[in-house]
Amino acid sequence: MKTNTMADVVEAQLRAYLKKMSFKPGDALPKETELADALGVSRNVLREALSRLRMLGMIETRKRRGMVLVSPDILQAFERVLDPPIIDDATLEDIFELRLVIEMGLADLLFARMQPNDIHELETIAENEIVHKSFQIKNEIAFHGKLYDMTGNATLKRFQIMLLPVFAYVTTHVDKHISGKVDHKGLVETLKKGSKEDFKKAMYEHLKPHFERLK
Repeated sequence: MKTNTMADVVEAQLRAYLKKMSFKPGDALPKETELADALGVSRNVLREALSRLRMLGMIETRKRRGMVLVSPDILQAFERVLDPPIIDDATLEDIFELRLVIEMGLADLLFARMQPNDIHELETIAENEIVHKSFQIKNEIAFHGKLYDMTGNATLKRFQIMLLPVFAYVTTHVDKHISGKVDHKGLVETLKKGSKEDFKKAMYEHLKPHFERLK
């Protein structure tokens, strides 16, 4: 079992203190001496805890204001470590499954926000696939990337970009691609003429070969 260090304990205490005192992003924090006294710890240990929060993007030091609580970039740390060559196959598969679950839930956002030009772009990608008559990873990425873009959700779009190397790696190295009953052209037609429920069913059929591999 992991044994918590003093810095671990103080970091937890510091987080609890900030919550208790209702600090919000943009608020200036007390000086180190005040925080150390409030937590009953040495300044050295407090500084290590503060440095951890800085690394997480939770606090910044600004001129004439000192330490300020900021809204952290929740995906930044994930972006730094999401590199297929340094991730084991089991984790890559887990992340790929996360992508499957996310795409099954895109329908509501797509039907609320899609525009005619979005459909046109999807049609162009799907038609390009028909011309080549073979699976190409760039078309797969382009089509599904466009779906994420159409949601209008900045976090989803950024997350999809982060998943690209994982998606490409799993598709080309781990998973042998097998097409579902519904191809990209079929998904586009469902977006044009079907309902949200129709699209969810079509997306499941599109991704079904992947779901069937689940253990």
